[in-house]
Amino acid sequence: MPAKIYRPAKTAMQSGKAKTRLWVLEFDPAQPRTIDPIMGYTSSGDMYQQVKLTFDSREQAIAYAEREGIEYRVIEPNEETRKRVAYPDNFRFNRMQPWTH
Repeated sequence: MPAKIYRPAKTAMQSGKAKTRLWVLEFDPAQPRTIDPIMGYTSSGDMYQQVKLTFDSREQAIAYAEREGIEYRVIEPNEETRKRVAYPDNFRFNRMQPWTH
C-alpha cells in the first residue's frame, strides 16, 4: 500500500501556522469511493483512507515507513517568501506604482 509523506500547507481560512509544522503520512486510496444509491452518501471499503499519522520531523516519518515496510514518496513543502512591506512606502516620492484610489 503506497503512502505519501508531506507537510500540510496553511489553509486560506487561517492566518496562523497551526498544524503546518508536523509531517503527515497518508495512504493513497486503493479503490475509488462509491456513492450509495439510496442515501447518496460517499463511501469506500478502503480502511487505510482513514489513517493519517503525524510526526514531528520528516526523518521520523521516513523511519516509520521503512520500519513497517510501507512504500512511500516524500512531497517537499513549498516555502513561502514574505515580502516586507512598510506603511511609509505608500507615500514615497520615488514610488514605482501610481497612487490610485
